[in-house]
Amino acid sequence: MTWTAPKVAHTLLDAENRRQDLEPFTDEWAELDLEVAYQIQDETLARRVMRGEQIVGVKLGLTSRAKQQRMGVDSPLTAWLTDAMVLGSGVPVPLNSLIHPRVEPEIVFQLGKPLAGPGVTAMSALAAVEAVYAGIEVIDSRYKDFRFRLADVVADNASSGRIVAGSVALPPQRLDLALEACVLHINGEVAHTATGAAVQGHPAEALALAANTLAVRGITLEAGWCVYTGGLTDAVPLTAGDQIVAEFGHLGSVTVTGE
Repeated sequence: MTWTAPKVAHTLLDAENRRQDLEPFTDEWAELDLEVAYQIQDETLARRVMRGEQIVGVKLGLTSRAKQQRMGVDSPLTAWLTDAMVLGSGVPVPLNSLIHPRVEPEIVFQLGKPLAGPGVTAMSALAAVEAVYAGIEVIDSRYKDFRFRLADVVADNASSGRIVAGSVALPPQRLDLALEACVLHINGEVAHTATGAAVQGHPAEALALAANTLAVRGITLEAGWCVYTGGLTDAVPLTAGDQIVAEFGHLGSVTVTGE
């Protein structure tokens, strides 16, 4: 098959809707690069908006050094978040609408001002932040066994699934985000621990990187948007009956259950 950006965008959204996983496109389309992958990502966003979804923010992926090394890259990637991905507090994760969900805890920024690169630093990025939240992202790759190359996952909107934010909102000035601790519990047992430093050394560095990276494509982070800064720990599978809790030092806790 000869692949094109619109055809890949259609195939990915169809796979998501049908809960049917795929082989990576780069198996057949070896020339698929990041520039085209982001075009595919933007095309899928346009199609989401056409069917009624609204942009609520962006997310970063591959923000930890370990994940970057596994993928053979030296910089995170960005992807889109829409209101259809948002789960309210206490709402179970609808496993019947996902393929093979995994959960990772994140630090979340809500912007009070627009943020546009280039030249954004961690300090200037934090100046645009209105509040910081604890968060959980439920990722769900459209590729079989989470097997993909970098261009594949970018095209797939960085394995977007669902997002959940906690109820505690704090101004960034009240937090040492690099030292903000997180303990991930699975069914009452400690599975992982981390601090905010796991994300680019400081979550504000991830926010600045998002602003500067998106500026290359002419995109500004808008006031009111949320930014999920990337997994603090490895992602863990979510199955029916599971309860996964991300407990933070100052930002409270976030819980997801599989149903």
